[in-house]
Amino acid sequence: MVHITLPDGSQRAFPGPVTVAEVAASIGAGLAKAALAGKIGDKVVDTSHRIEQDSPLSIVTAKDADGLEVIRHSTAHLLAYAVKELFPDAQVTIGPVIEHGFYYDFSYKRPFTPEDLAAIEKRMAELAAKDEPVVRRVLPRDEAVAYFKGLGEHYKAEIIASIPSNEDVSLYREGGFEDLCRGPHVPSTGKLKHFKLMKVAGAYWRGDHRNEMLQRIYGTAWASKEDLQSYLTMLEEAEKRDHRKLGRELDLFHIDEHSPGTVFWHPKGWTLWQEVEQYMRRVYRDNGYQEVKGPQILDKTLWEKTGHWDKYRDNMFTTESEKRDYALKPMNCPGHILIFKQGIKSYRDLPLRYGEFGQCHRNEPTGGLHGIMRVRGFTQDDGHIFCTEDQIQSEVKAFTTLLQKVYRDFGFTDIIYKLSTRPEKRIGTEESWDRAENALAEGLRASGCEFTYLPGEGAFYGPKIEYTLKDALGREWQCGTIQVDPNLPERLEAEFVGEDGQRHRPVVLHRAIVGSLERFIGILIEQHAGALPVWLSPVQVSVLNITDAQGDYCREIAARLQKALPNQDLRVVTDLRNEKITYKIREHALKKTPYILVAGDKEKAAGAVAVRARGNKDLGVMPVEAFVELIAKDIAAKS
Repeated sequence: MVHITLPDGSQRAFPGPVTVAEVAASIGAGLAKAALAGKIGDKVVDTSHRIEQDSPLSIVTAKDADGLEVIRHSTAHLLAYAVKELFPDAQVTIGPVIEHGFYYDFSYKRPFTPEDLAAIEKRMAELAAKDEPVVRRVLPRDEAVAYFKGLGEHYKAEIIASIPSNEDVSLYREGGFEDLCRGPHVPSTGKLKHFKLMKVAGAYWRGDHRNEMLQRIYGTAWASKEDLQSYLTMLEEAEKRDHRKLGRELDLFHIDEHSPGTVFWHPKGWTLWQEVEQYMRRVYRDNGYQEVKGPQILDKTLWEKTGHWDKYRDNMFTTESEKRDYALKPMNCPGHILIFKQGIKSYRDLPLRYGEFGQCHRNEPTGGLHGIMRVRGFTQDDGHIFCTEDQIQSEVKAFTTLLQKVYRDFGFTDIIYKLSTRPEKRIGTEESWDRAENALAEGLRASGCEFTYLPGEGAFYGPKIEYTLKDALGREWQCGTIQVDPNLPERLEAEFVGEDGQRHRPVVLHRAIVGSLERFIGILIEQHAGALPVWLSPVQVSVLNITDAQGDYCREIAARLQKALPNQDLRVVTDLRNEKITYKIREHALKKTPYILVAGDKEKAAGAVAVRARGNKDLGVMPVEAFVELIAKDIAAKS
């Protein structure tokens, strides 16, 4: 007998080995029809998988995250099937699942066109409608190599040849197409209904620029028509919010071929940058951080001591002077430790918090660059807390509470918390890992945060917390982090004098709230679709005249506004051009200016202005003092 334990704790007994599909059928016809796969413990398997011993089992459907992954994986195979039907000379390579969808790489004699993409998608729908069974078989490695060579699929043969010779490989067939894959897959192509091909891009075979350039077809697949349409709508909105497009339209920045991967900030963009940086500087100052500044270029020997030279060398920009090798810093940590080491530190000095707006450089591949979101030269709101093990928990709690306030001020309220724990290869004792992981977890709990664990995802020297933002479109951006590190102080011999009079190593907490300022500003632009909150807007007020007769009055208003607030100069521009007022209003509205003030003869006579708020809201005529009070409240509320 084989006993199957279901998720609700109930059991079903079968006289012998039983497939996942047969278990689903024994529960009900509806579940049998909906079943895409099974899950035995943590392993997802095909519905054809035979269970030969007592096992826990859950039936995976399209409602489950695992089910969606199976759909996407199977749709990648359906894409390859359709391509081979339409373009028999194309060779298939690899086709994994990615976030929101999948891709498949092909080698073909000419570029695929948009018309090809439409034809492939149509053929995929036709093949899915045939509802052909997806059948698995297993072959010895060498036999599989010979099989794919016989089909002319040399890339597949090369992939299989890299597998150890004593291993078997699994193949999946649907109709006239068979592909190498570990699986699992849907039981038949009819389960694949809601998909769309998105674009074609170039990709080197096995990610190596020395190899052939292949064609990568991207697609998306979902469990329902509604989910697919929601995703496509989100993409349309994301395109409107693209920070690269808005950066040009709002005259904030540009990327130039003369310095790829770095940002040329225009006056308005640099104003935005300064607002973010000065805000974070006040956060440092008000929360016990001392701001420091380290050099850009550091000697190779330091990077050898930290381990970066061996492990990170290819991502570092290097230079040479007087027969000494140097590197532009890819991170700020070693510099902060060198600052800490100057002078004798006591336990009474701890926790010691350093913060720096440190410019870093990393030699990112050209294909990975993306506007200001991913660059080669960037500035981090970097900080390091030197403390004892006993202080980790309280520092994590304080940092998390601070991070939550900062994110709220920038308009983000949905935060995901993840705790990465010890990896298989690590240094330190089990007891030290226990203490560090528990301190991070208790720090999060004390801040009222629900969090998930990422087992094995910590660095080799310590666990970390990742803080991920959800933006207005539901996209996730990992920005903040706090990482326990006893390793770097050991490598660079940082010490403090303990209460016992002996020398001890501090623990370093690497921490960042916004991370890369460039990337965070890109996220801000997309979050607010360029319509930045009043306190961040490069131009907060535009003052417009109707005729030349109000020119001096508008200049007077602008001058009064610029000095109206006690702790901040309002950012005001005047537009006194001889243009129709409707034209000028529209132009400043397109620049997403929060407030547009209009003055004609009546407003001038009354010492007032007509106020229009962003979003075409007419707030009527009011005295200048009333407007100052209004905008002051907006700025104070970060609205």
